[in-house]
Amino acid sequence: MLPAQEAEALILEAVQALDVQQDVELVELEACHDRILASPVTSRLDFPHWDNSAMDGYAVRFEDVKSCSADQPAVLEVIEEIPAGYQPQKSVQPGQAARILTGSVMPTGADTIVIQEHTQRQAETVLVLEPPSEPQAFVRHQGAFHKSGEPLLSAGIVLKAPEIAVLAAAQCVQVPVFRRVRVAILSTGDELVSPEQPLQPGQIVDSNQYALAALVAELGAEPLTMGIVQDDPDRLNGAIASAIQSADIILSSGGVSVGDYDYVDRILAELGAEIHIRSVAIKPGKPLTFATFPNTLYFGLPGNPVSALVTFWRFVQPAILKRSGLARDWKPRFIKAITTQDLRSDGKRESYLWGNVEIFDGAYRFTPAGGSSSSGNLINLAGTNALGVVAIASSNSEASAQTHVQAGDTIQMLLTYGK
Repeated sequence: MLPAQEAEALILEAVQALDVQQDVELVELEACHDRILASPVTSRLDFPHWDNSAMDGYAVRFEDVKSCSADQPAVLEVIEEIPAGYQPQKSVQPGQAARILTGSVMPTGADTIVIQEHTQRQAETVLVLEPPSEPQAFVRHQGAFHKSGEPLLSAGIVLKAPEIAVLAAAQCVQVPVFRRVRVAILSTGDELVSPEQPLQPGQIVDSNQYALAALVAELGAEPLTMGIVQDDPDRLNGAIASAIQSADIILSSGGVSVGDYDYVDRILAELGAEIHIRSVAIKPGKPLTFATFPNTLYFGLPGNPVSALVTFWRFVQPAILKRSGLARDWKPRFIKAITTQDLRSDGKRESYLWGNVEIFDGAYRFTPAGGSSSSGNLINLAGTNALGVVAIASSNSEASAQTHVQAGDTIQMLLTYGK
């Protein structure tokens, strides 16, 4: 069994990101949410586009108002009103001012904004009762936020609402993004039936197909569900061979342990895969296979539904994110949290206990899910958002193995939500 950290490093080393030449598509601005930007975006525009006012008030010459006070206000002639979207028609001369609103273009001749609260309007004049703190006060200068031609957004980022707002402001209506990674998903086992089939004694409903497809979709990848494959070497060989032709990543669940009907590793070898991992020292999730074909990654996950989800979060999720072209933040996300209850493990494998992490009094706190934490208990996995990690000790001796974490101690947490 490989330690979890070694398995993670081996997997991520084998993952290659999508190609910036071959795997890029242009999508409309309206359709780019949650996609990964494939190339840097620049703009022909300055931001701000022109000098403008940051406040409602009056555009003035600082020289005219720098010494004023409530007792001796500066009296200025108001020559023009400049609402948003209006091009100023006049130049501000000594002893003059222009009424201006937030975001409006600065008129020539003016260099400073006096805010409305520091003025008193009298017909065609304005009294400035308090001087600005400095020249250029409340003026946003052209190009102060971003200059034309400079990189605006970097490649490899996820396009969320703020980035989409920037793209819209830059008039980028067609966006270069990486195509979606294709992930084939198949479940193996004669005992499996689909949710719509009547359940007979000894049969198990295939929940893995649906859970894994949902997790893949949450990451922005495209799930290719291939259904249930019986424990028949020929059928399994055909299903995997077909998936290799259509998918970047293949996920199978079941068939990777040491039972009489566990054929996956043998078939992978027959199909020419290089098998890198056969088991990992974690609980739940020990029987994990990781293999590579020339253009496809293969993950053989445990058939146990909880084990399949835990191994997905720990090893598959980062691989999908890296393959998708994400420039950073594709590694597993660990934080430190205080456990609110005692945690126990056998000390032989790195144990993952599911529950909920939240911020309380400025610190992360982890509360394990109620009921049994058995890997057979899929029900109490619902509603959780993190896995508490009870690490194995650095020594192999039974005496030094960590088997008990007391309530109030700090442990590592693996966050389970997507990108």
